[in-house]
Amino acid sequence: MNDWPEGWADDSGRRDDGYGRGSAQAEPEGPQRMRHVQRQQPPQPPQQRGAQPVGPPPVRRPGVPPQQAQSPDTYGGYDSGYNTGQVYGSPAGTPGGPSDPGGPGGPRRPGGGRPGATPDWGRRIKVGSIVLVSALLVTGIGTYFWADSKVRREVDLSKVIERPKEGDCTTYLIVGSDSREGLSDEDKKKLHTGSAEGKRTDSMMILAACSSGNTMVSLPRDSDVEIPSFVGSESGKKFAAKGKHTKLNAAYADDGPELLVRTVEFNTGLRIDHYAEIGFAGFANIVDALGGVELDIDKGFKDEKSGADFKSGKQTLNGEQSLAYVRTRYAFAESDLQRTKNQQKFLSALASQAATPGTILNPFALYPTLGAGLDTLIVDKDMGLFDLGEMFFAMKGISGGDGVSMNMPISGERGGNLIWDKTKVQELVKQIQNDQKVTVTATR
Repeated sequence: MNDWPEGWADDSGRRDDGYGRGSAQAEPEGPQRMRHVQRQQPPQPPQQRGAQPVGPPPVRRPGVPPQQAQSPDTYGGYDSGYNTGQVYGSPAGTPGGPSDPGGPGGPRRPGGGRPGATPDWGRRIKVGSIVLVSALLVTGIGTYFWADSKVRREVDLSKVIERPKEGDCTTYLIVGSDSREGLSDEDKKKLHTGSAEGKRTDSMMILAACSSGNTMVSLPRDSDVEIPSFVGSESGKKFAAKGKHTKLNAAYADDGPELLVRTVEFNTGLRIDHYAEIGFAGFANIVDALGGVELDIDKGFKDEKSGADFKSGKQTLNGEQSLAYVRTRYAFAESDLQRTKNQQKFLSALASQAATPGTILNPFALYPTLGAGLDTLIVDKDMGLFDLGEMFFAMKGISGGDGVSMNMPISGERGGNLIWDKTKVQELVKQIQNDQKVTVTATR
C-alpha cells in the first residue's frame, strides 16, 4: 500500500515517477518525508526563500514534542532523515532525556562508560561525623560505667558527727595507707613494706580545689591532735571525748577513715567533702601503668628501711622506686616534714602525667592506668568519677604553678609530737572556706 499522498511533487514541481519502488529506471528516487520526523530543509536559493512550501504540512502526533531541526549529514548535505536520538516522553532534564549525562544522549567516558554521579561529600562528611561521635559516645559511656564499677566506696561520712560548716571550695582528704592488701610475699620483699597486719596512714594531706587557686596542705602523721567524741564506724556507739592528745595517725588506727575525718575537722575547723585512700600496691601499679614518673630530685639520698637509693637530677622512677621515694623519712634531718614535701612533689608530678591527653585519649594507656589504681582506691560513698577527676586536675594545677603546696604551719614540738600554729591554721582555714587566695605560709 502506498503511504505517499497522491499528487506529491518535489521542490522543483516534478511529480514522483516511482523511482526506488521497484522500477527499472536508473535514477534513484528522491528523499522521502516521514511523518514522525521533522527534517531541516536544504538551504534555498535566494529567489525561493519566499515561496510557499509544496505539499501538505507535517502531521504532529499528540503528546510528541516538536523535533528540532538537524544539520545535514556529512555526505554532501544529504539529509539522512533519521531521528535525532531524542526519546519521546522524556523531556530534557529528566532521567533518560537528552540532557541527562547518564541517558542515551549523554556524554561518555573515554573508555565508553557513563560517568558516575558526583560524590556528595557534604553528606558523606556529615554521616561520618555522626558515626564517629556515636562511637566516641558509646566508648566514653562504657568506660565510665566500667571505671565507676571498680571504685570501692567504703567510707561513710554520714557517720561523722558535729561537722563544721560547708565552705566555698571542694576539699579532699587524701590518704596513703601502708596496707599490704594485694601484695604477695615477693612483692612485700621487693617493695620493702614488711608484713605488718592491718593498715595505718603513711601520708595525709588536704587538697582544696578553689576558683581562687588550689591548695595542698600536708598533715604530718606525728602531728599532735585531740581525739574528739565520735560514733564508732562499726558499732554505731557514741564515744565521749576524753581530752586525749595523740599522734594524728593514731586516729586512723583506732577507728579507721571516719574517725580520721572527724579528728581532722575537729582540730582544723575545716569541713572535708571527700575522702580518697590508696595502698602500697595501687600506688606502685599506677606508676608502672604510666610507664614511670619523671622527677627532678634536688639532692640524692639513701634509706635502707624504704629501699631508697637516689642520685640528684632528673630521672624516671618506676613503681618500686616511687614508693621508696614517698616513704623515706629517716634519711632527712627534718624527718616527717621533709617526707611530706616529697610526697606533695611526687603526687603533683604523678597527677600531671596521668591527666594528659596522651593518657586520657589513649585507651592503651588509660585502661591499664585506671585498672591499676581503681582496684585499691577507697573513697567515700558520695564520691563519683567526676570528683576524682577534679581531684587529679587540682593536683596537676598545683604542679603547674596554679596554687600553693605547704605543710601545716608548725609552732613547736611536745614529746616528739609536732604542735600546729593555731593562729596560722585558723587564718588558713578561713581563706579556704571563703575561696580566697591563700597567703599563709609555713616556716617548715
